[in-house]
Amino acid sequence: MRALLLWCAQNPWLSEHVPSWGFVRRAVKRFMPGEEFDSALKAAVDFKANRIGAVFTKLGENIKAMSEATAAVEHYEMVLTRAAEAGLEPEISIKPTQVGLDIDPDATFANLNRLAAAAARVKGFMWIDMEGSAYTDRTLDLYNRVHSRHPATGVCLQAYLYRTAADVHRMLPFKPAIRLVKGAYAEPADRAFPAKRDVDANYLALCALMLPDMNRGRLKLVLATHDVPLIERIARFADAIGMDRHALEVHMLYGIQSAHQSRLAAEGYGVKALIAYGDAWYAWYLRRLAERPANVVFVARQMFG
Repeated sequence: MRALLLWCAQNPWLSEHVPSWGFVRRAVKRFMPGEEFDSALKAAVDFKANRIGAVFTKLGENIKAMSEATAAVEHYEMVLTRAAEAGLEPEISIKPTQVGLDIDPDATFANLNRLAAAAARVKGFMWIDMEGSAYTDRTLDLYNRVHSRHPATGVCLQAYLYRTAADVHRMLPFKPAIRLVKGAYAEPADRAFPAKRDVDANYLALCALMLPDMNRGRLKLVLATHDVPLIERIARFADAIGMDRHALEVHMLYGIQSAHQSRLAAEGYGVKALIAYGDAWYAWYLRRLAERPANVVFVARQMFG
């Protein structure tokens, strides 16, 4: 099922036609409050009452012209400003191919550097998202260059890649900020763990590697997963090394595990919802379905309900 959904995410005919199907448009509302930023901002303001923060991401990747990259940069500058004006902690997450990586790596760095500076002006934070493994080295290079100039910048790492532990070791001396996800792209077996249980085990091992450095102030680590039992295992490890488990920060997608997001926030964890919006949601949405079988059941109910 996961392989099929990821194939669908990359199919040009489906990407052109499926977004117009009514039941799909209804189902996607589970994962995003709307296609416009105003909807995302309203959701974030509502979350604040429950001590849940927000990370904004406008959907879109693999742009074809640098004019699109410029438009994306200007949009995120607006997002940072309006989030700050709304009394939020301004936080954005950007895919490098959304700001030009397929076209001009130097211009991509300039765009990310510009956004990191914009985030710093409003005391915000910028995450550089991770895409397929073909982009990993280039994304980490961009991150290292931007982070050296703007410390309030983080990068996403994927637990399903074999290489991630080595990447963490190389980054630790520079006090990075890492958002750890399991991984949502179709990857070959020579690059990524094919079995979920192995991905889960590597996620736990990576956290065991990083938490002592986080406890010493050498690392910012965010647990970006909806796997609540896994979060609880990591919290117990934090207890074991004498770390306050409430120093852990958890990121989950808007609309998923909402009750657990509220519970974790009430217990004192830092919790933020990744709020996606925009009309380029097809491939992103299919990857969300591929992550959990329960998501497919939800869509089936929309289809037949």
